[in-house]
Amino acid sequence: MKPNKPAAEMTQRELAAYIDYSVLKPEFTEDQIVALTKDGVELGCATICINPGYMDLCEPYVKGSDTMLCPVTDFPFGTSSTESKVAQIEQVAKYDSVKEVDIVANFGWLRGGQYDKVTADLEACAKAAHKYGREIKAILETDALNEEQIRKGCECIIEAGVDFAKTSTGFLTGYDLKGAAPEVIEIMMDEIKGRVKIKGSGCIRTREHFLKLIDMGIDRMGVGYRSVPVVLGLDR
Repeated sequence: MKPNKPAAEMTQRELAAYIDYSVLKPEFTEDQIVALTKDGVELGCATICINPGYMDLCEPYVKGSDTMLCPVTDFPFGTSSTESKVAQIEQVAKYDSVKEVDIVANFGWLRGGQYDKVTADLEACAKAAHKYGREIKAILETDALNEEQIRKGCECIIEAGVDFAKTSTGFLTGYDLKGAAPEVIEIMMDEIKGRVKIKGSGCIRTREHFLKLIDMGIDRMGVGYRSVPVVLGLDR
């Protein structure tokens, strides 16, 4: 949705509300995860994106704040069985600290034109999240897709009852990575036409890019821990 004022005029706190602060690297120690979670809470980010195994570790640090948790499930490949995806979602969605759950769509199916399978898989995931009152975001992994596949993936998301279409995991290899490039977000916006929300993630590393996506009308952005202070204009 288009903001009610230009991004350049927003306060740091208003800008932080667009951010899912990414704390997903598998090599992070628990001390690092806690420190980054605390940082995201202090800044007022919408959520902290974490791996499901760290729910109990991170939950105490978001309680009583404006920041919530966003666990990522079947991440980063999206190739588990539907039953496995649903089990992962239910395991994390039961926590009161969870705002949304992210799930990876099976983008191999998208590349193969198996759109009915994608929709059925995501529909089961959406029902699992909604059962606990949580919204769900589906990651298309747009850098592995062509424009037609991106558009079809957006339609799968809408048909499945998913709340957000999301661009990228940030962990794809072997492709020319654009992540949440404005031209990719424009394709998604053109296809979706406001029917679901949009989250851009991957390659958001400058303040200019961050502000541009807000002015375009993006709903949320996944930003890595190194880039969060950059996009917020903090002197660190």
